[in-house]
Amino acid sequence: MTEFQIVLTLVVFGAVILAIAFDVIDMAAAGLLGVSVLLMTDILDKGDVMAAIESAAGPLLLLAGGMIVAQTLGSTGIFDRVSTVYLRATRGSGKRFLLLLIVLVAPLCALLPNATTVVLLAPVIVRVAKALDIDIVKPLIVTAIVSNSAGLLTLVGDPATFIVGHAIGMSFGEYLKRVSLGGLLSVVTVAALMPILMRDIWRVQRETPAPPPERPLARPGFAIVSVALLLGMIVLFVFGEDLPTKIVPPETAFIAGSVALLAIGAVHVSSVDQVIRELDWRTLIFLSCTFCLVQAVTNTGLLQSLSLQLYEWFGAELKVVAMNLLGGVALLSSVLANTPVVAASITMVKGYLVAAEVVPDAALGQGFAEWPLATLPVFVAMMFAGTLGGNATLIGAAANLAAIGVGVRNGAKVTFVTWLRYGVPFTVAQLLVSALYVFALFALYG
Repeated sequence: MTEFQIVLTLVVFGAVILAIAFDVIDMAAAGLLGVSVLLMTDILDKGDVMAAIESAAGPLLLLAGGMIVAQTLGSTGIFDRVSTVYLRATRGSGKRFLLLLIVLVAPLCALLPNATTVVLLAPVIVRVAKALDIDIVKPLIVTAIVSNSAGLLTLVGDPATFIVGHAIGMSFGEYLKRVSLGGLLSVVTVAALMPILMRDIWRVQRETPAPPPERPLARPGFAIVSVALLLGMIVLFVFGEDLPTKIVPPETAFIAGSVALLAIGAVHVSSVDQVIRELDWRTLIFLSCTFCLVQAVTNTGLLQSLSLQLYEWFGAELKVVAMNLLGGVALLSSVLANTPVVAASITMVKGYLVAAEVVPDAALGQGFAEWPLATLPVFVAMMFAGTLGGNATLIGAAANLAAIGVGVRNGAKVTFVTWLRYGVPFTVAQLLVSALYVFALFALYG
C-alpha cells in the first residue's frame, strides 16, 4: 500500500466517524460512501470485502435475529400490560419507579439489541412517568444508560462485547462465568448513584394514580408463543454450544428470528414483508461497513505499528495496558461509534500480545482460540470500555439516540449538555468499578 493510500484510508475512516458524530449525514450513508471511496481507489478489493463480511457475519446475525424477536414481542400487546403492572408497583414512589425501571430494562437488554429494546420499553417508562407527574427527560437518560450497561451481563448483550468475545473464541457460558459479574456491578453502580444524580425523582411521593383500563390481548395464544420463543432463545444461548451440533449465539438468534417470522405469518399479526422492512437496516448496514473500514485500516499496517509501540511503552505489563485500554477506548467510544473503535482495538491488542510473546504469531489469524487466561482481563477491559464509554454522551450509543427519539415524539428535548450532566458521572463511576473488576481478574488469572 502506497503512502497516499495509507493517508487516504485514515482520512476516509476519520471522515466517516466525524460525519456520524456531528450528524452531518446518516451513519449508513456515511459508511457506504466511505467503503465506496476505498473500493474506487483500490485500497479495498473484493477479497478484503468478503473477509470483512465474514468477520461481521456473527454480529449481524445476532442483531438481525434479536430485532425480529423484539418486534414479535412488541406486536403482542404485552407491553401495555407491563406498563399497568409497573405503575401499580411504584405505589406513587419515585424511588420505586427508578429501581423498577432497572428491573424492567436490564434483563431484556441483556439478551436483545439495546436500541430496539429501548424503542419498545421507553414508551412504557414515559407513560408511567407522566402518570406520576415526573419529567420524562431523566428517566429516558437512565433507560439508555441501564440498557447499555446491561449489555455487559451476557456475551450477546452489546455488539462491542460480542465482537471482542467472538475474536477470542469465548462461549456464552464462559462469559457468564468470568465476565457477567462485572456487568452486574455496572448495573448496580447505576442504582447506587440514583439517590444522588436523580435526587428530585427519588424523593417523589404521589397518590398512586388509577391505571388506564386494560385491553384484553387480541391474540393471547400468539403472546404465549412469543414469550416461549424468547425463553427458548435464552436456553439455546446458554446450552447451545454444549450440544453435539454446537449452536453458537448468532445461529441461535437466526433460528429464533426465523421461527418468529413463521409465527407472525401463520397468525397474520403482520406481514413478513413489513417485519423485514422494519428491521433496523441502518444499523446493520453501518456495522457491515464498519468491518470493511477496519479491514482497510488493518491493511495499512498502522495498527501493527501501534502494537509494537505499545510494547515499547509498556513492555509485558498487561495490567498497565489494560488500564490504558479501559480509559482510552472508553473516551473514544463516548464520541465515536464504539463498534469501529473496538474492532480496531482488537487488531492492535492482538499484535501487542504477539510482540510481547504472550501468544504465538498464529493469534493474528482468524479462528485462534488458545488465548491464555492471563490475557482475559485485557480483553475484558476492552469490552467494558467500549460498552460503558457510550453512556457518557448523547451520541455515544444507538440506545441513546433511540431514547432521545422517544423523548422528541413525547414533546421532550434532551440536549447534549443535559446528557453530559448525568452521563459523565455514571460513566466515570462505572469505569472505576470496572477497573477494580479487571484488577480482580488479574489476581485470579494473571
